[in-house]
Amino acid sequence: MRPSTLSDEFQLTRSRSLRDCEPLQLEDYALQAAVFASPPKWHLAHTTWFFETFLLRPFQSSYRSQNDAFEVLFNSYYNGIGAQHPRERRGLLSRPSLEEVFAYRRSVDEAMLELLLQPEHEHRGEIEERARLGIEHERQHQELMYTDIKYSLAVNPLMPAMQPKPEDGDNSTYGQRTATEPSWTGFEEGLVDIGHSETGFCFDNELPRHRVYLQSYELADRLVTNREYQAFVDDGGYQRPEFWLADGWATLQSEGWQSPLYWLERESKALEYTLHGLRVRDPESPVCHVSGYEADAYARWAGARLPTEAEWEHAARVHPEPGGGRDTAGNLHPPGYSHGAGRQLYGACWQWTQSAYSAYPGYRAAAGAIGEYNGKFMSNQWSVRGGSCVTWSTQARPGYRSFFYPQDRWQFLGIRLAR
Repeated sequence: MRPSTLSDEFQLTRSRSLRDCEPLQLEDYALQAAVFASPPKWHLAHTTWFFETFLLRPFQSSYRSQNDAFEVLFNSYYNGIGAQHPRERRGLLSRPSLEEVFAYRRSVDEAMLELLLQPEHEHRGEIEERARLGIEHERQHQELMYTDIKYSLAVNPLMPAMQPKPEDGDNSTYGQRTATEPSWTGFEEGLVDIGHSETGFCFDNELPRHRVYLQSYELADRLVTNREYQAFVDDGGYQRPEFWLADGWATLQSEGWQSPLYWLERESKALEYTLHGLRVRDPESPVCHVSGYEADAYARWAGARLPTEAEWEHAARVHPEPGGGRDTAGNLHPPGYSHGAGRQLYGACWQWTQSAYSAYPGYRAAAGAIGEYNGKFMSNQWSVRGGSCVTWSTQARPGYRSFFYPQDRWQFLGIRLAR
């Protein structure tokens, strides 16, 4: 990649973070309603810390940090770097102020552009690799910022919108379309290749490409809808332990779940909280904000199962679909189902798989602290595939893997069935 192209990508991504935050009120920047949901101000600072820590400090000898204390305050989980401010207290960081965080971003951006435009730097190759990782890392945090602020705004009884829906907000089309029964695409048994194969960037957990054996299977051609999930709820799905994994049933009991996160019933109306505010629940939109346990229980109730991540990826490669994701129109909720609009592989909800998030055969994490990016989380989590409505469309590819604990619900997490 030419230095100018890399710097353009850097500037585009950095400016997008600020633009995403424009609808926020000043008070919103410090909101943290749960330990897993970081405040927007922290996201802005942490992504800046990443470039400072992994590029400017080692490769730009003239660089001086705005504040050495930021090394601790905005270190997320890199034990190889040093101490971290407790995650559950990120919302208490009233200082540095928001203006100081903006100034921190400007100073790091200026130094980064100077570094990126040095084609003769002796560490040019490593700088390019780390800069690309930093760009993709920030794009992931833009997605997290949306889901984190959604969770934090949702605990407010006012149910405020982060930003208005792009159109007029009319729900009159709801009920005028109905998703047909899902069709199933069959795949024959055999050896298939899994893992990143395209040109361009990938995260290390997408490698190495390797061969796996799949039994014959079928995959649903669309995601499970709110209407279909409502049938599971109405049939007593949350009261019937026969559908639930033991850990899932215990979690349901302890958390008191009765429906997906953000579903509400008011005055006999089925509602859903979104980043565009409280809205009538579209029955044909994909059900989202369900845990892995809920997804698995629904699949059992429906006489199906969740796909493995190898099954999902193989299907995505055999029947490719244009990548979807966060667009420039400002839609921050999964789109409703429409006939002929594709199989919803990308751009709607992350799709739970039944696969444990673990290393591919031959995987090796990078040396040093930067190797903590993915590998250290390969324990007790489930793989999800596809990306969501707030994922960068450039990250929508067959091999992209993300991962969450099976009890997590605050992400745009949905269900695709297999059998």
